[in-house]
Amino acid sequence: MLFYITMAPFCLSATLTRQNIREIVRPMITYDKLYLGGRWIAPANPELLEIRSPHDRRLLGLAAQGTPADIDLAVSAAREAFDHGPWPRMTPEARQEVVARFTKLRGERADDAAALISAENGAPLWFTKWGAPALDRQAEAYLDAAKNFGWEETLPSKAVVRREPIGVVAAVIPWNSPYMAATVKMIPALLAGCTVVLKASPENSLSILRLGESFTEAGFPEGVVSIIPADRETSEHLVAHPGVDKIAFTGSTAAGRRIAAIAGEQLKRVSLELGGKSASIILEDADLAAVTEGLKFASFANNAENCQAHTRILAPRSRYDEIVDALKTLVESLKVGDPADPETFIGPMIRADQQQRVQNYIRLGLDEGARLVTGGPETPEGLEGGFYVKPTLFADVDNKMRIAQEEIFGPVLVVIPYEDEDEAVRIANDSPYGLGGGVWTTDAGHGMEIARRMATGGVRINAAPPVFDGPFGGYKNSGIGRENGTVGLTEYVEHKTIAV
Repeated sequence: MLFYITMAPFCLSATLTRQNIREIVRPMITYDKLYLGGRWIAPANPELLEIRSPHDRRLLGLAAQGTPADIDLAVSAAREAFDHGPWPRMTPEARQEVVARFTKLRGERADDAAALISAENGAPLWFTKWGAPALDRQAEAYLDAAKNFGWEETLPSKAVVRREPIGVVAAVIPWNSPYMAATVKMIPALLAGCTVVLKASPENSLSILRLGESFTEAGFPEGVVSIIPADRETSEHLVAHPGVDKIAFTGSTAAGRRIAAIAGEQLKRVSLELGGKSASIILEDADLAAVTEGLKFASFANNAENCQAHTRILAPRSRYDEIVDALKTLVESLKVGDPADPETFIGPMIRADQQQRVQNYIRLGLDEGARLVTGGPETPEGLEGGFYVKPTLFADVDNKMRIAQEEIFGPVLVVIPYEDEDEAVRIANDSPYGLGGGVWTTDAGHGMEIARRMATGGVRINAAPPVFDGPFGGYKNSGIGRENGTVGLTEYVEHKTIAV
């Protein structure tokens, strides 16, 4: 049977201490079943995976893991629900009601989820708490798009254009922001009338399986939703499954290429949100205090394990030393430590191999001749029991260096000088990626001119907050397709023209 100990909800406040939070996440949680087609079912492999904290390696819980046999069962349920069940045949308004109930239930459990995700993947609590209202805004944008979507329209020719659900969707997500990555795919797919098999990373097994409770209470019909934590081999079985009509993936560019190849062979619909190496251009007139405050979040949020993190900082030579000094002060001010501590800004990397990867990139930067301003490849003193990395700043970086071209996925910033704005734009665009970016200026109109020239899917001027009614996605190696709002909803429909 399914068994777990529910953690008491809490609110982050001035009186909440790290010990309070530790007490919340202390009880061990066990999920010995998978959420398959809306039912809790024993997995084909009864062995449970230990989920351990990246902060101190303590045992958080045990969770069932999916195998190809479980994928087959989930896809079969999804196929049956799509081909013969009520969900695709309900009115868009009826589906919207169910999705709205789910988002409400998820929101009511947001504090629980924030503490659990933070414990699982090392994201600091301030970030996982921030994610709750962001998820609400994202869901509202999708629901607004669905209400105003042209599900069926008549053209001047009298032909009828219908937008119908694609079918069974395989949603494959990474570990760094599990709820955001899951719902940015599942909500539009479900609003469109698709059925969904969600494949999550093993590291997030506890928090992602907990979502099943909200899906059940929201009233989704049997077969519509499955949630399966599993390894990469099982992921490939899912995306290659003949019963899947559409693949929605967030993850590395290398994995995205493999998925795109599989989708191409089978002519499946596919959307890919992949890696990034976002450039942030500081113009000569920028307010440096605002820049450093904004980059604190744009560059280091979620431990910088964030595909759109601003990790290439382009600085004008006329203010270069001043900017490097300000960034040094910023980086050295970031508190590194226990992610459950409300004062922590940067927690541990997710795994030992990710810690080693980031530290190896720091060593590579030294070998390439970049100037180490602060940080370094050593594990922070006193945090050797977890997968910690020192926030690191390099200056005098050439954009051709690997630390400027490759996604590090950790708290490492590189500062690259430029002579004029034309060169700044050339450097920003000289990247295999094109996911995010930034412009810093006291002249918003001029910032818009620079933003229009950047070859990237999104640009934030002066750390403007993220929007969820506009499309999100990347150019070049950063992906295919878009998420959020009306454009994101369109990724899950087929267009049919009926000539009368």
